[in-house]
Amino acid sequence: MAEINVTPLVDVMLVLLIIFMITTPLMNHKVKVQLPEAVVQKKEDKKQQIPPITISVTEAGELFLNDEPTTRQAIESRLSVEAQKTPQPPVQIRGDKTTPYRLINEVVKIAQAQGMAKVGFITTPPKKGQ
Repeated sequence: MAEINVTPLVDVMLVLLIIFMITTPLMNHKVKVQLPEAVVQKKEDKKQQIPPITISVTEAGELFLNDEPTTRQAIESRLSVEAQKTPQPPVQIRGDKTTPYRLINEVVKIAQAQGMAKVGFITTPPKKGQ
């Protein structure tokens, strides 16, 4: 017999047709309602943008607070004052590629000990070709 038996194919197609006929009415919503249209307006920030506190750490362990040379004690006192403010400014830590992580970790611990909630790291974004 050289002909293809199409009976199983027809059976499968009929079963699929019946399934689609049963499930299609279930996909529609039963209750028709007119939904209101929303007008989206860009809100202006009523809050003032708080400038972040930037702490830079060099490979040699030198500290800079907002690009000015400083000491650990000065950073601790400044952060303890800033931690009391509402809303609290974020702390951004910048470090050289070759700065040992323990130096950056010490700065993070100082910020957390003073009660700063938002401590982040500044990095250079990757180039598009990489």
